[in-house]
Amino acid sequence: MSVLVCFHAHPDDEVFTTGGVMRQAADAGHRVVVVTATDGALGEAPEGILSEGESLAERRRRELENSTRLLGATRVVPLHYADSGMAGSPENGNPAAFCNIDVEEAAARLAAVLVEEAADVLTIYDPNGGYGHPDHVQVHHVGVRAAEMAGVPHVYEAAVSRDHLQRLMALNPEWSEETQPPDLDAFGLPESEITTVVDVSGVMDAKRAAMHAHATQIGDFGPFLHMPDDQLREVFGLEWFRRRDAPTGLSESSLPL
Repeated sequence: MSVLVCFHAHPDDEVFTTGGVMRQAADAGHRVVVVTATDGALGEAPEGILSEGESLAERRRRELENSTRLLGATRVVPLHYADSGMAGSPENGNPAAFCNIDVEEAAARLAAVLVEEAADVLTIYDPNGGYGHPDHVQVHHVGVRAAEMAGVPHVYEAAVSRDHLQRLMALNPEWSEETQPPDLDAFGLPESEITTVVDVSGVMDAKRAAMHAHATQIGDFGPFLHMPDDQLREVFGLEWFRRRDAPTGLSESSLPL
């Protein structure tokens, strides 16, 4: 049995980039652990969805537990850092926000989990955090350092294939603006930099169920929840990664689990 640890910034991030490989790893008998940096307290939730006295952070924690269970994770480790908010927001200036936490401090906490779990594979984000979110960018820096501290043999940067997404948008002009990332030219990684493309179309039922588990994040998942199965597979049926320190020309179809 191998151990896959997926390090994410907020509750719900796990579905988009690593949900399929998590479910596949669990189905193959491997241990899957999810570590989240922040509580996602600055996310936007539909009005009236929270119960009286319930905070968004509390609800998102429960949603994360439900989602990760559907995706096969056996352990969720929240680091409880403050959400930094979107790039350019006033919350970026909060000294306690994850984006401002000392990398060595946060990396030591993550490394302790990696050592305890004897992690074989760690997934993080690419250096731009997919689309420039301060917490995602910090996940990259903290994850790289933690892997060094813990001696994790395989580190993969989860990303979206920019070229694949551009092709999908060109082929599906009826998709609304809601489904488009902020700036396609700066979103994800080009195909030329991606080393690992995993076909996860066989576990789409689990990915769709995990999306439904994040009811407060309907703004992120809403456009996809009712897509026909064939379109959902087009959008989420592949997961892309760049293996750190990969040999030139590496092309993989799975993580080393």
